[in-house]
Amino acid sequence: MSELIKFVEAEYKELRASFPSFKAGDTINVHVKIKEGNKERVQQFQGTVIQRKNVNTNGETFTVRKISNGIGVERIFPILSPSIEKIELLREGRVRRARLFYLRGRQGKAAKIRKKIRTS
Repeated sequence: MSELIKFVEAEYKELRASFPSFKAGDTINVHVKIKEGNKERVQQFQGTVIQRKNVNTNGETFTVRKISNGIGVERIFPILSPSIEKIELLREGRVRRARLFYLRGRQGKAAKIRKKIRTS
């Protein structure tokens, strides 16, 4: 049984390397495969990463939050999920925490995350 798990983990390890490195506070666009009946399509879920859990392990997950029609929507994605087609890093945020649960109680400008300024 463990050999089968190791085989699957090795297969998805290359997939993880293809994703950009992101952290809490970054705005990302996750392309998710949705299956409806016998059709399959790609749906985009764009929002702010509020946490990454079990980083650098095979059970790693990340939570993305967005506001849709005035209601906060959060989705938890396993990083090694075969339903994730692509992850795009849109904007890097400047935060001082690894978990941004305080955003749940904020709206509008209070929920805004500063943009990280890169100097090189």
